[in-house]
Amino acid sequence: MTGFRLPGSGFGALRPAAFGADPGGERMARIRRSPHFKDGVFQNPGGVARTRPSGSAMDFARVYFDKDARVGRAPQGTVPVHATTLADLARPAATGLRVTWMGHSSVLAEIDGRRVLFDPVWGERCSPFPFIGPKRLHPAPLPLAALGPVDVVVISHDHYDHLDLPTIKSLAGTDTVFAVPLGVGAHLEHWGVSATRLRELDWHEATRVGGLTLTATPARHFCGRGLRNTQHTLWASWAVAGEEHRIFHSGDTGYFEGFKDIGAGHGPFDATMIQVGAYSDFWPDIHMTPEEGLRAHLDLQGGEPGGVLLPIHWGTFNLAPHAWAEPGEWMKDVAEEAGQAVALPQPGEPFEPAGKLPTDRWWRSVAHPVLPTWRRPQPAEISVGERKDDLDFVGEC
Repeated sequence: MTGFRLPGSGFGALRPAAFGADPGGERMARIRRSPHFKDGVFQNPGGVARTRPSGSAMDFARVYFDKDARVGRAPQGTVPVHATTLADLARPAATGLRVTWMGHSSVLAEIDGRRVLFDPVWGERCSPFPFIGPKRLHPAPLPLAALGPVDVVVISHDHYDHLDLPTIKSLAGTDTVFAVPLGVGAHLEHWGVSATRLRELDWHEATRVGGLTLTATPARHFCGRGLRNTQHTLWASWAVAGEEHRIFHSGDTGYFEGFKDIGAGHGPFDATMIQVGAYSDFWPDIHMTPEEGLRAHLDLQGGEPGGVLLPIHWGTFNLAPHAWAEPGEWMKDVAEEAGQAVALPQPGEPFEPAGKLPTDRWWRSVAHPVLPTWRRPQPAEISVGERKDDLDFVGEC
C-alpha cells in the first residue's frame, strides 16, 4: 500500500522500497470497477471489520507488556526445524499431494505434479526495515533456492508477514508465475516481476497454471504496507484444484459464513491450510482462534470432518498477546474432540495428507506451559469474530 511522500522529487528516496507501489492507471481503474470496492476502499464480507486494538491504549499495553505473559510469547529454547533437503522435495509425492509448512503462512504444496508456494517469507523480519519489527523465532527450514523450481507463487495479501521484499526479489529472477489479489501486482512490478508473469485476480476469479485452477476466494481481513492505509489492494483466500486433488489456503481472515459458500463451490478439500494464530480480544474481526479455524475447515468440508487441516500463521513470529505454543496446543485439542484429522509438522517437515500425519506436540520441548488449557466455549460466550488479527506494529505487519 502507500507510504509517506514528502514534497519535492528529492525526497522520493526516503520512501522505503519495501513499502512497494500504489496501484495506478488501468490497475486502479480495474480496482474501481470491482464489485467489492465501494466508497474508495475494498469491503469485507460480513460488514465492517475492526482492524485495530479495541478498548483503551492503556488496557492493551497492560496486557501486551505484562512481564509474566511476555515470557510465554516466545520459545524458551531452539525451535526444532526439520532438516528437509532439495533431494527430499525432488522425489515425487507418492499420493500426488505433499505439503510442507515452512513456518508462519509459508507452505509448499506439491499437487498433481505441480508446485505451489503460498505466502513465501524467508526474510528475518516482517517489517519494511532490517533493524526493527517482529523477528523470526526459528530459521527458514531450508534456503529458498533449495526448494527447486516452483510453478506458481500465491500471495494472500500485502502485509509484511505474507509479502516479503527479499523473498520476492529472489523469486523475480525465476520464471515462476505469481497469482495475487487485485492491486497487489503493483508491489511486485515495482520489485522487478514482469507484468507478463502476474495473474491478478478479484474474488471469484480464476486462472489456469499448468494443470491447476487457482481461484481467489473471499477473506475477512485488510491490507497495507505504508504509514497510511488506503485499502486499495485486496486480500484473499485461495482454492487450488488439480486433476485429482483440491487444497485451500486461508491467508489471513476472521471467521465468516462465507466459508460454507467456498466449500460448496470449490471443495471438499484434501487439505486446508488454516490461519489460527495472532488472535486477540483486542482485534476481534480479522484472525481466527483454533476453535474458529476448525469451524472454518468444517464449513469448507460441507459441515463434516474430512480432509486434513494444517494450522498456519503461528510459531514463527511473535505477533499477539497469546502464548507462543497456544495455537498448536489448542488446535490439537479442538480437532481431536471433533474427530478431525490435523497435521502438526515441525517447520520444514513434508507430509502427504493421504499418508501418515505428523501429530506430535513437538513444541512442548521448548515452550512454556500453555495456561489456560483449551475448553469449549459455552454458546453464550461465542460471537462471530470474537478474537483475531496480528499486531501491525510496524507498517501493517
